[in-house]
Amino acid sequence: MSRTQLLLVHGAWHGGWCSREHWVSYLEERGFACEAIDLVDHDRPGDLGRIWPTIPQQVDHVGAVLDRLGPDTIVVGHSMGGYIVQRMLETRRAAHAVLVASVPRHGVWRPALSILRNDPKVFLRTTLLMDMSGFVADDDHVRGAFFTDDTPPAIVARTRARLQNESYRSYLSLVFRPPRPTRVATPVTVVAAERDSLFAVPGQRDLAEAYGTTAHIIEGAGCGDRRGDQPGPKYSTDMRRTAFCGRYVSLG
Repeated sequence: MSRTQLLLVHGAWHGGWCSREHWVSYLEERGFACEAIDLVDHDRPGDLGRIWPTIPQQVDHVGAVLDRLGPDTIVVGHSMGGYIVQRMLETRRAAHAVLVASVPRHGVWRPALSILRNDPKVFLRTTLLMDMSGFVADDDHVRGAFFTDDTPPAIVARTRARLQNESYRSYLSLVFRPPRPTRVATPVTVVAAERDSLFAVPGQRDLAEAYGTTAHIIEGAGCGDRRGDQPGPKYSTDMRRTAFCGRYVSLG
């Protein structure tokens, strides 16, 4: 019997290393075929030099992989990867899509205003220099964006060392061109992190409603909370029940 194919699309400032380190072996051991890709120019962990790919470039890149894997593929997008998956599925179909802590239906202008209020120095530097590296330049910013207050410092520091710069051109699309769920024909599952400081639960519930479904909330988790080098028991149990649920993927 053939294995269910998953395509894992990472979020901003990350690379495919995130999925490969924390999820691929876990899923493959349970009988799934996994492809964890690097988005365009996201193959340089730890490099804070500026990159310039656009969202249409990323959509074409992910779409080409989906075309190669075939329409029975389940596409899983995290954060900005969730936005890219939504954009891609406006013109393509997959067996199912899973949006994990994804850019919400109205884009990122609300988180952007929150950052302007709470961290105006980084916001203004980012805008004037068109350089997104300030958001991942130190452990405090990485913790605020991707983790929770009780995530061990060693995990935050280890992650920060692997993060890279993000494209300001891509960021502009996230602000000014929100997803259009009415154009998506693929069934969608929405998974939210209870303590996500960027894409809070209300926005994720609104996103799920736009796709005619209900958001699954992972209690206690932040946007990128990995709970250690491997998913912790509570986190992985919730992911089995939510992100990879239904007739397409069943982890028991």
